[in-house]
Amino acid sequence: MNADRIMSLKEFVMTAFRGKLKYQEFIALDNVSFKVKKGETLGLVGHNGAGKSTVLKVISGILKPTEGYVKSNGNIVPLLELGSGFDMDLTGRENIYLNGAILGYSKLFLETKYDEIVDFSELGAFIDSPIRNYSSGMMARLAFSVASVVNPEILIVDEILSVGDASFQEKSRRRMLELMGGGTTVLFVSHNLDQIREMCSQTIWLEHGKIQMIGNTAEVCNAYAAG
Repeated sequence: MNADRIMSLKEFVMTAFRGKLKYQEFIALDNVSFKVKKGETLGLVGHNGAGKSTVLKVISGILKPTEGYVKSNGNIVPLLELGSGFDMDLTGRENIYLNGAILGYSKLFLETKYDEIVDFSELGAFIDSPIRNYSSGMMARLAFSVASVVNPEILIVDEILSVGDASFQEKSRRRMLELMGGGTTVLFVSHNLDQIREMCSQTIWLEHGKIQMIGNTAEVCNAYAAG
């Protein structure tokens, strides 16, 4: 992490030229290693800054690890930061095809799924509005609808079930359970321990970038809640 209060590119170049750039090393993940079996749902718990989202970004290919590797078998569909993979100037309809293409699906396939995606999202006439006009809940509806309707082999979810109104959260929860029952492998981050207990068979507790505990969900959640 840059420890200087540099406010411009010119200032950065001049400071670097003088050899006075100051950095502080920060290890986001330290020797984090685990396996997830096909069809398994793995939960990740931990305080803010523990490294949960970084793990998901590394597995998704958004971040490249400085050491180690990730080995995956199957297409990965990440549901991470709200609106990632969307173009704010395009309509919801156009973003369905854009986001689907980013996830590796053909236009023909998305056309066959289009009505199902729109119906699940419950966006109605708003589907033809630019998504810059969407609320965070509407964005979550669209993102989750695209990701879940295409039946991913590996689904990565970071807190997105906590966005939107209560009825859509419940609808998303049921859809997640359907995917899990159909063999989708899920990596799930949530601060809601009740959701973790319900959906996950195994759980990892991360603390300061290290695995504090890994194993049976009930045991890990109880230890995390107590600790």
